[in-house]
Amino acid sequence: MSVARCMAEVSSAEFTEWLAYSQIEHFGPLVEDLRAGVIAAAPYNVSRDRRAHPDPFGPRDVIPWLYEANRGGDEPILFDDPVAQTNYLRAQLFGGRKSG
Repeated sequence: MSVARCMAEVSSAEFTEWLAYSQIEHFGPLVEDLRAGVIAAAPYNVSRDRRAHPDPFGPRDVIPWLYEANRGGDEPILFDDPVAQTNYLRAQLFGGRKSG
């Protein structure tokens, strides 16, 4: 379905209900996300620094919504400075400093 068709056929209220429902019941089979996570983690594992990251990356590291319920806080961590934001994301993925 195109975006234009969706906007014509789905009201804002219905869309909001679907968003709320997706927070309760993840769309699509969870095993498909796990499979995609294993595949997505492979390039990280090939090029990771084994001293800095001795444990291999897994689906949790590359598809964070798989385990959001266990991770705590729902609020995103956002910085005003884009460089600080990039440094934080890099630190979360590869270790190191967490802010600019």
